[in-house]
Amino acid sequence: MDLGLGGKTVIVTGGASNIGRAISLTFAKEGSNVVVADWDDVQAQKVTDEIKAMGGKVLTIKTDVTDWEQAQNMVNKALSEFGQVDILVNSVGGTFDQYFMEEPREKWSRTINMNLWGMINCTRAVLDHMIQRKSGVVVSIGSDAGRVGEFKEGIYSACKAGVIALSKSLARELGRNGIRFNVVCPGLTPPKVQEIGEKSHWQQQLATFTPEVLEKAAKAYPLRKVGKPGDTANAVVFLASDCAGYITGQTLSVSGGYTMI
Repeated sequence: MDLGLGGKTVIVTGGASNIGRAISLTFAKEGSNVVVADWDDVQAQKVTDEIKAMGGKVLTIKTDVTDWEQAQNMVNKALSEFGQVDILVNSVGGTFDQYFMEEPREKWSRTINMNLWGMINCTRAVLDHMIQRKSGVVVSIGSDAGRVGEFKEGIYSACKAGVIALSKSLARELGRNGIRFNVVCPGLTPPKVQEIGEKSHWQQQLATFTPEVLEKAAKAYPLRKVGKPGDTANAVVFLASDCAGYITGQTLSVSGGYTMI
């Protein structure tokens, strides 16, 4: 199936590690021009090298998505290099489980900045260009936590619910401009060591993903397995493609049936 992504330009925020990395590589395989936007420039360069080895066109931009000016700079550099931006994938996100009553306010702020403000900044930064062209796709990584409210993930759940609601609102507002917005909600997707950078939040959790822990976690899923980065990447690439041209304002769980929503 031809997804019609050849020659299109995609920005993938958090595009250097785990799910973001898989998304970057999958778009590259489809012949897209890939902008790897990540604050971990060392890991981003590794992904860039992988894409170049495939013969793909790629640009790395060091970006902290919580900073509005850096989000604008990201889009401007992508436009300067490739002339247009067809797709934005908001892939930055993460949390560390903790009871709401025990979480310090500083952690609330970090979680909100990374999971909600980052998505807002990058989406707003790219929209003027997409509106002018009357074409564009924004796919954001959500979470089933935002659909059901996950245990020990209160603020994170609120942020991901915000990502889902904002995407629906913008789908209604900007559909007339030919812009589509959708959300993909992954299940637990533990990375391999070589798939993440030193600055990734996953570094602090790798040691906890023992075979025993993952086996126990898998039992919570109807399919009895945890996710792989490619599972989410495939869904994102489909929603960004011409094949999904009549799909907007939707939230797709790629989580092994965890929520059954």
